[in-house]
Amino acid sequence: MDNTPLFTNDTIVFGILMLCLGFVFLTESLKTGFWSKFYKIVPGLFMAYMIPAILTTAGLISPEWKTVSESGDVTEHSSNLYYVASRYLLPAALVLMTLSIDLKAVFNLGWKALVMFFTGTLGIVIGGPIAILLIATFSPDTVGGVGPDAVWRGLSTLAGSWIGGGANQTAMLEIYGYNQAKYGGMVFVDIVVANIWMAIILIGIGKRNRINKWLKADTSSIEELKEKVSSFSEKVKRNPSLTDIMIIGAIAFGTVSMAHLGAGFLAPYFEELVAGIASPTTRNIFTFLGSQFFWMISIATLIAILLSFTKAKNYEGAGASKFGSVFIYILVATIGMKMDLALIFDNLGLIVIGVVWMSIHALLLIVMAKLIKAPYFFLAVGSQANVGGAASAPIVASAFHPSLATVGVLLAVFGYAIGTIAAIGCTILMELAAVS
Repeated sequence: MDNTPLFTNDTIVFGILMLCLGFVFLTESLKTGFWSKFYKIVPGLFMAYMIPAILTTAGLISPEWKTVSESGDVTEHSSNLYYVASRYLLPAALVLMTLSIDLKAVFNLGWKALVMFFTGTLGIVIGGPIAILLIATFSPDTVGGVGPDAVWRGLSTLAGSWIGGGANQTAMLEIYGYNQAKYGGMVFVDIVVANIWMAIILIGIGKRNRINKWLKADTSSIEELKEKVSSFSEKVKRNPSLTDIMIIGAIAFGTVSMAHLGAGFLAPYFEELVAGIASPTTRNIFTFLGSQFFWMISIATLIAILLSFTKAKNYEGAGASKFGSVFIYILVATIGMKMDLALIFDNLGLIVIGVVWMSIHALLLIVMAKLIKAPYFFLAVGSQANVGGAASAPIVASAFHPSLATVGVLLAVFGYAIGTIAAIGCTILMELAAVS
């Protein structure tokens, strides 16, 4: 089926996405009238995500499409914008947002950040089997299947993705041998449900003060970190010269190049090392070590943290984190572009499983946040460090304040490490639920 969008040239599509972002920032800056009231309810970051999604749904742009020749041959095409944004702009943003970080203040955020992260993990682990049990009472066929077609095998890949990331998802596909012809359906559910949940979290950010009041949360450690960074930024603030801007670019993309260089060596090395492990289960647990994306993000963050102890941090005064925020918003727009809202109705059964699963994850996080009086920031980032990984956790964290992006990355990297182990536990429970 030919589903070619109106605009297929990435240069044109990128321009459209930038126009969308310009529109969001222009309207958000208006202090009176309709838009002033609108943005009190809907945060700008959500709009930066949703407008591209609407354009994709309308068929104007698309992350991927197929064309059919006169002879009937099908050719698949895809946009490279998300790849560029996630591989080049994301690590650059992390560097620029981490330059002025106060690492001691980050650690002073305390135990609640870790508790919320592990609560999010637990929500995914138990959410899958509970969703299967609930859906089975209404529609047994939706959670049925035998052998490689068993739905629980396919859902194992969601568990891997929602606790760790792409590498963990691939590992679960290999471990449980789900029918690869049907795997695309699971990837679709992953994208739709995870993006709907991210949209809800973004809306919540706009209401965080009210949510924190309801949670009776102590936000003092977060405010202290924001205050330290803001005070430092104000202290070194200056009108940036062309030299400042060029050096900021050199720091950002020089680090990105080193991160890619290091990942190019480390990923193949560990991939070969992990491939030599005799036990298939142990081998798949450490699959994430063969991921170039994992090493790229880890190296970029590590270099940025080291730079925060040098005079490079003074470039925050020339607007380093603002440039980082620009890159983050471009990434958000490319993520939104991947969301075709119309396709939600094409695979309702699996979508319902995913929504129930994610609802359990969310409910557990809300209950725990209420019990320990954790701020909404910990709930949002703890969830996205699981569900979204290193691509979206920094986005959510930086929406609270650019200096908090590092917190999202550190938790997301931790998610990679435990992703496959936790997903295996979840899949064992899903198999028991499916056959009960």
